[in-house]
Amino acid sequence: MTSLFLLGAAEGGLFDFDATLPLMAVQVVALTFILNSLFFKPVGKVVEEREGYVSTSRAQAKEKLAQVQKLEEDLKNQLKDARQAAQKLINEAEEDSDNLYKEALALANAEANASREEARKEIDSQRASALNELKDEADQLGELIVSRLLEAK
Repeated sequence: MTSLFLLGAAEGGLFDFDATLPLMAVQVVALTFILNSLFFKPVGKVVEEREGYVSTSRAQAKEKLAQVQKLEEDLKNQLKDARQAAQKLINEAEEDSDNLYKEALALANAEANASREEARKEIDSQRASALNELKDEADQLGELIVSRLLEAK
């Protein structure tokens, strides 16, 4: 123990190298092992499971986002196609409507022209018959005047 005195350590002091140091080392190792097996491993497992869940959730979210973007693009294309088809139908309907209008207008004009021509022919025939009647009446009246003048003389 004299060598311990040379190092400046007194018995029971701060640097006492008796059996307490290895006992404390064994206690620290045992405590570390116990804490590791009771607390750190279960907590580590929970943390790893949580990380796994988070990473799989993120991967699934990325996949779903990609699917949503693909579906959105498909729907946009379908909407674009539907709009084009609708516009085409509208244009065709407008053309058909214009053609029907033009046909109806041409038919109405033809009927109006035919009716006008028929009315003109009827008026001309009525005028001709009226002129013939007037001529006949004028001839009769002229004969009547001549016959009365001759009788009066």
